[in-house]
Amino acid sequence: MDIGSNIRAIRKRKNITIAQICEETGLSQGFLSQVETNKTSPSIATLEHIAQALKVPLAYLLLKKEERMHIVRKEERKVTTSGSQQLKVEHLSSTKNVKMMLVEVPPGASTGDAPHAHEGEEVHVVIKGRVYAEQGEDSAEFGEGDSFAWNACTPHFVKNIGDELAIILISVYTESEQPVDYL
Repeated sequence: MDIGSNIRAIRKRKNITIAQICEETGLSQGFLSQVETNKTSPSIATLEHIAQALKVPLAYLLLKKEERMHIVRKEERKVTTSGSQQLKVEHLSSTKNVKMMLVEVPPGASTGDAPHAHEGEEVHVVIKGRVYAEQGEDSAEFGEGDSFAWNACTPHFVKNIGDELAIILISVYTESEQPVDYL
């Protein structure tokens, strides 16, 4: 764990000097310098004092780089196609187990010729258009602003039943970190 580098990065970003942290926490500059270079490991109580001086939650100091906020700008989104009808998928953002995407479904297009299943749980919000969704014996039509969710291990199917492009925001939770073909 690289707590020291986290402390240094936060301190520098906030334009706080080591002397200012030491004055507020009562720690010596030498000790804090060793903490920032990961040459010593502070106690939880000491980390709490440092976090308070930096005005951040203690937990933030403990985050690994991959656990911090991940930003994807609109123009930087990864765009792929999926399914037999090559639906456009814009990958919005993700964590280790949750992925969010916008899926464009042209009029009459669907997620495939037959219902399909995969690992995970899905939550859908219809952003634009009208869609029909089916999972097992359940089915319904949805319009803009409507939402639905399901466990994706049961075969499911979505089709655009409107005259315009349908856009669906989908969030998928999976236990594994392996890529899953959602459509």
